[in-house]
Amino acid sequence: MRAILGDAVDLMPRPVDVPDVVEDSGSLVGNARLKATAIAAACGLPAVADDTGLEVAALRGAPGVETATLAGAGATDAENRTRLLALLGGAVDRSARFRTIALVAWPDGTELWTEGVCDGHVATEPRGDGGFGYDSIFVPTEGDGRSFAEMPAPEKQTLSHRGKAFVALLELLSTSGAESRRST
Repeated sequence: MRAILGDAVDLMPRPVDVPDVVEDSGSLVGNARLKATAIAAACGLPAVADDTGLEVAALRGAPGVETATLAGAGATDAENRTRLLALLGGAVDRSARFRTIALVAWPDGTELWTEGVCDGHVATEPRGDGGFGYDSIFVPTEGDGRSFAEMPAPEKQTLSHRGKAFVALLELLSTSGAESRRST
């Protein structure tokens, strides 16, 4: 978040005494909301959180909200990538998109959220050493054929779903008055 938002927002890390939130809402918006409202309630300050899903056309939108646990609870990034590639097998249509919800919640219950989307496709094998998660097998449509893992971080951030979501959230925050903070 800090790399994307820079100095535009004063970000503080999650307090160590605030436990991880169980992300069980069934939607990206719901999971981002669970995280942000838990932090806002614990700290008494506005809190920002996000949730991301990879939606693969050949898998009818899966893994979606289950992206981080595709290969099972506690699976590594490598295990998740291997599982996704196995599920796709020789699929011809490898189109996919990443969706990120970025949400800010205030202690009084008001919130704002935005969505960022990055269309692309799943490569047939990992490429590149950068990034994390599915970066080595996701090739964005807006790019030049490289996977996210083959791009320097600043370049990836300009194309990525997460970058788009947080830039949109920053724009929304700068144009929203305190009276109109509640999102629908």
